[in-house]
Amino acid sequence: MNKKLICATPIAIAAAIGLYACGGNSNSKPTLSSVKNVVVIYAENRSFDNLYGNFPGANGLQNVTATSARQLDRDGSVLATLPPVWKGLTAAGVTPVITQAMTVNLPNSPFAIDDPAGFNAPLSATTRDLYHRFYENQMQIHGGKNDMFAAWADSGGLVMGHYTPNADKLPLYKLAQQFTLADNFFMGAFGGSFLNHQWLVCACTPFYANADTSVAKTSISAVEPDGVSLTLKSTSAASALTDVPTFVNSGNLTPDFYAINTMQPPYQPSGNKPATGGDANLADPTVATTLPAQTNQHIGDLLNNAGVTWAWYGGAWSNAISAVQNNTANVIYGANLSSPNFQPHHQPFNYFADLAPGTDNRAKHLLDGGLNGSEFIKAIDAGALPQVAFYKPQGNLNEHAGYTDVAQGDQHIADVISHLQKSPQWNNMVVVITYDENGGFWDHVAPPKGDRWGPGTRIPAIIVSPYAKKGFVDHTQYDTTSILRFITHRFNLPNLPGLTARDSALVANGGQAMGDLTNALDINK
Repeated sequence: MNKKLICATPIAIAAAIGLYACGGNSNSKPTLSSVKNVVVIYAENRSFDNLYGNFPGANGLQNVTATSARQLDRDGSVLATLPPVWKGLTAAGVTPVITQAMTVNLPNSPFAIDDPAGFNAPLSATTRDLYHRFYENQMQIHGGKNDMFAAWADSGGLVMGHYTPNADKLPLYKLAQQFTLADNFFMGAFGGSFLNHQWLVCACTPFYANADTSVAKTSISAVEPDGVSLTLKSTSAASALTDVPTFVNSGNLTPDFYAINTMQPPYQPSGNKPATGGDANLADPTVATTLPAQTNQHIGDLLNNAGVTWAWYGGAWSNAISAVQNNTANVIYGANLSSPNFQPHHQPFNYFADLAPGTDNRAKHLLDGGLNGSEFIKAIDAGALPQVAFYKPQGNLNEHAGYTDVAQGDQHIADVISHLQKSPQWNNMVVVITYDENGGFWDHVAPPKGDRWGPGTRIPAIIVSPYAKKGFVDHTQYDTTSILRFITHRFNLPNLPGLTARDSALVANGGQAMGDLTNALDINK
């Protein structure tokens, strides 16, 4: 092929045949600066082993032994069986109906939720929710042994459940086969969605000043001197086989007032209503779960300073705002779990003072993703995405156990990827698909020892791009902050303080700094 033909070849085609347009010779590669668009798609609550434990070439369930997988009771003894799945395996009204009684005496080992010879609950069935909280996650990880997931759960043996998907059952599995699957990617913070969304955008943990003299004082957790373990009630069941654990106070705040479990945004749409007679754009500040506005620096601030365009696309965002304005906000305040099940605590930028209602910053950057992602897809199809775009699917499409299933969310994200691949911006795009946290599901890989906040349990991540290595399993150590590292690296931004602190802690504990996802790309770094 002559040079003129090479230079006329679209980059997606050129990459597929080992050539790069106008690169000078057939062995040249694009550089990181060739990436013009970064898209982050943030799903919910799945550990790596839960969905990708059988993925060929990945560090999955084939590396698990009977000894390494077995769960311990609260006293450290080996459980004879897994505890029953308290309140049943499937959510109310779901077929198949799998009651608590049907889950008694499960072997102390991982099991396939969708096993035809077992529970036969497909990816389209909604299972019950599980603990996914800050202190409980650390207690389950048990110093890296991952052997107390069942002991410190409210869902019993369900923590050990996984699926056995393939490319025919799970659309994103097919994309993982075609592009890059990261199998050493950890959630940025211990615990749940609220905190991990904060770490996605600022690598920081929110703070509630003077919480001990505020309405939130009852939300301060009772924690043992180790700083990791919750204090048990004297009446708590001694064995995981008997009942769920009960704590003196598993609250939303640490003893020194950091917000670690679900707090609601100070601005609407929020999980808390406006104060009676107060500003309709605000959440009632006298409710204990309303977090005061945060002022930490976030990735949006850095992008603004660098002149890089960006936006957060919240699925059903406008629908949620309309519900508040029309006083039909029961869809938000928790009384209605039907579609689209908008989740206010999944909208991390809505906690920051510089993105308050009425600001130009908010109008430019907090955008409606539309019902079923329709507005986000319009921007994709028009080639109108900003340089950095975050997309959060609405609740019924995010794969969260307890209120939705894996199948429809997975298909939705695959459909979005299909639009991205046809977009005018695709040739210079990197898409990162990942999950905010593990949702309480066990994983066999020990998280690297970092700082006080994380990283937590391993989760799936897929990198989809014309530049992504094809059919590649990336074993590089990553966590949620690796997304921020990639954006920082690509656009030459200063490091957020949390990124530097995380790497310092990893190294101090004998480990290595987190990767920035560039190893998943076939580029000259």
